[in-house]
Amino acid sequence: MDLVTSEMSFPVVPYQREQLQMVSQPSLMETLLYQPPPSLPLQLSPNHSIICPSQELVLSCSSSSLSPVAVSGVGSVTVPVPVPVPSPGPGPSRPIRVRRNTTKALREGQSETVPPPYPWATSHRATVHTLNYLLSIPIPTITGDVQCKRCERQYEMGYDLKTKFTEIATYIAQNKESMHDRAPSVWRNPVLPKCKFCDQENSAKPVISDKKKSINWLFLLLGQLLGCCTLEQLKYFCKHTKNHRTGAKDRVLYLTYLGLCKQLDPNGPFDR
Repeated sequence: MDLVTSEMSFPVVPYQREQLQMVSQPSLMETLLYQPPPSLPLQLSPNHSIICPSQELVLSCSSSSLSPVAVSGVGSVTVPVPVPVPSPGPGPSRPIRVRRNTTKALREGQSETVPPPYPWATSHRATVHTLNYLLSIPIPTITGDVQCKRCERQYEMGYDLKTKFTEIATYIAQNKESMHDRAPSVWRNPVLPKCKFCDQENSAKPVISDKKKSINWLFLLLGQLLGCCTLEQLKYFCKHTKNHRTGAKDRVLYLTYLGLCKQLDPNGPFDR
């Protein structure tokens, strides 16, 4: 009985041991799948440089100092060290614009004083006497030459000083605010007097001297004929009366009217 038992139990024990060994040992596929990757040392060429992207951005924006850093297995590797970029300060202040002085010096041989071209003119260029002075002399009428555009006859005509100036001064006082420093249409396109020979309306044009120092400014003012002057002639008046003379003709013409009225009546409402 013992022999049978021993013979029957003998093959069982090794089989169980082999089965246990097969279960406990992993297969070759499992061994390959679960095998950890080998740890290899970092291999770099001597010329290879380690640069972080953020450091490259700093290097492109400003100059940085480079310092060698030792890396194991490689030797000395140059690694850029970023230098803090100072924040830009406030920009330069805007330069103060200096207004250009439009007053030109007189040419050589010229003088601010000239012989008075008319009894109502002073010895200063483009300047007339005051209204009170002219009426006290007396000079009640201001005369000037005109020429008809139709019959081409030239003759002298006159304006009553007090009546015409009062008319112009009243117009300026009532309309100055609406002018906006510009001459109105009635000044820019003046209505010419009627010719006394051919009776042609809007035909007697004032004769303006080619020499600017001899222009009959007061006659042109009283007849509201200053619009017949060229821009250069109006600028001449503003130049010698210390008025601003740049801009369009309507602006310079406006300043000429106010300037002459202020010469006649310094206390009147003729400031700019």
